[in-house]
Amino acid sequence: MIIRQEQAKDCDTVYRVVKAAFASAAESDGNEQNLVNALRLSEACIPELSLIAVQEEIILGHILFTKVTVGGETALALAPLSVLPAYQRQGIGQALMAEGHRIARELGYKYSIVLGHPQYYPKAGYRPASLYGIRAPFDVPDDSFMAAKLDPAAAPLCGTVQYDPAFGI
Repeated sequence: MIIRQEQAKDCDTVYRVVKAAFASAAESDGNEQNLVNALRLSEACIPELSLIAVQEEIILGHILFTKVTVGGETALALAPLSVLPAYQRQGIGQALMAEGHRIARELGYKYSIVLGHPQYYPKAGYRPASLYGIRAPFDVPDDSFMAAKLDPAAAPLCGTVQYDPAFGI
C-alpha cells in the first residue's frame, strides 16, 4: 500500500470510497462525500493534505485535513477519514493519519482537531480538545471532540473552532 496526494483523476473514485465508508456508519449524515467535494473548492483546502491509500491501483481510503481557526490561530480539521468497508480494521486509517500528521508538521501546522469516535482517534494521538483550550462551536461530548498536538512545543490554543462555511456549521 502506498499513501499519496489525491490527484484530480482520483476525485470520482474518492467520492465513491467516502460514500461507501459512511453508508452504514451510525454517526453519518450521508453527506460526507459531498462535504469532501465542497471542501476541495474552499479556501480551507490544502491539496497536500488530501491523501489516498492505494494498493494495486485500487483506492482503499482517503483522508482530508483543512484549515480552521482557533482563537485567531490556524489549525487543521481532520474530516473525513474514509476507508472502504472491506478494508477497515486493517490499519489503513491509522496509516493515513500518520502520513497526514507528518506532512502537516512539515507544512508548519501545530494542531489537528477531529470530531470522532473516542476509542479510535486516541490511537493516533488525539485527546479531548479541551485539554488544549480548544472548544467546539456546537454541543458535543468532550471525549468526541479531540485535538492532536502536532508540534510538541506548541502553546495551548484558546478559543472556539471556526470551520470553513463548506462545513455548514
